[in-house]
Amino acid sequence: MIDKLEFFIALARAQHFGRAAEECGITQPTLSAAIRQLEDQLGVMLVQRGSRYQGLTPEGQRVLEWARRIVGDARTMREEMRAARRGLAGHIRIAVIPTALSMVPRITGPFQEKHPDVTFSVSSRTSLQVLSLLENLEVDAGITYLDNEPLGRVTSVPLYEERYHLITAAGTPLSDRDEVTWREVADLRLCLLTADMQNRRIINQHMAEAGASPKPTLESNSMIVLFSHIRTGRWASIMPRNVAESFGFSKEIMMIPITEPDAAHSVGLVAQYREPFTPLVSALLHEARRLSDLQAFQ
Repeated sequence: MIDKLEFFIALARAQHFGRAAEECGITQPTLSAAIRQLEDQLGVMLVQRGSRYQGLTPEGQRVLEWARRIVGDARTMREEMRAARRGLAGHIRIAVIPTALSMVPRITGPFQEKHPDVTFSVSSRTSLQVLSLLENLEVDAGITYLDNEPLGRVTSVPLYEERYHLITAAGTPLSDRDEVTWREVADLRLCLLTADMQNRRIINQHMAEAGASPKPTLESNSMIVLFSHIRTGRWASIMPRNVAESFGFSKEIMMIPITEPDAAHSVGLVAQYREPFTPLVSALLHEARRLSDLQAFQ
C-alpha cells in the first residue's frame, strides 16, 4: 500500500504516467497497474483517464491528502528507527527563495558541525514553489516569507526581517542620498527579480502604496545576474541589505535605505506540519530556533 501511495503521489505531481513512472524508477505499465490496484482496494476511481492523464477525480483529490499524510508518517517512522540505530544521518532537501540564499550557511554550517553524517541539497525556488514542494514531499523544509502571503498548514520559525535598500553604483542618480523614497526609486533604470518572485510582488506593492510602479528594463530570477548589472553602473536594483552585503560590494556600490514606507517582511524556515517530525526536520527546526534567538539579541 505504501509503495502504491508513493506512485500515486508521483502521478499527481507529474500529471503524466510516463514521467511519473520514470521518476519512480519503474515502467509505465507497472505504474498503471499499481494505480488500478489501489483503485480496486479503495473501491473508487482516482484518476480521470482518456487517451492520456486528465487529472484526479474528487475522490482522488481526497486520497491524495491521505497519501501525503501516510507516506510522510512512514518516512518519519523509517528515519526515527534509523536514527535510533546509527544516530542522526541522512539527507535534507531545502528550497529557498533567492533573497534568502545567502543566509542558509548560518543554519547548515552549525547543523553539520553537530551532525557530520547529514548532507544537504539547497535549491533556489519561488515562494509558491517552496510551498508546493513541501506539500508534495519533494523537500523537507523551505525558507520563505512568513507574513505576506498565505502559507497553509506549516510549522514556521522566523529567522530575520528583510528591509529594502536601493543598490546602485556611486555617481549615479540618488547615490549620494542618505535615504530615498519608493516613488523616487521608481524613476530609475531598474533591474529586478521576475514577477513570479514574491520579492518582486512586495516591491510592486510598496511602490503602489507610494503612487508609483516599477518599470524595470531588465528582469531575472538570478541574484547574480542582478548584481552583475548593478556593477556596470547602468542599472540600479532594490533588494534587502543582507543580500547585497553577502556579495562583498566595493565602496563604489551604495546601499541606501528606502523609506515612505520603511517596509520590513519576516523570512523564516517552514516545514510541513506533522507530529512527530522526522528526526532530521526536528533537528533542523531546533537549529533554526537557535539562530532566531541569536538574531533577537543582535
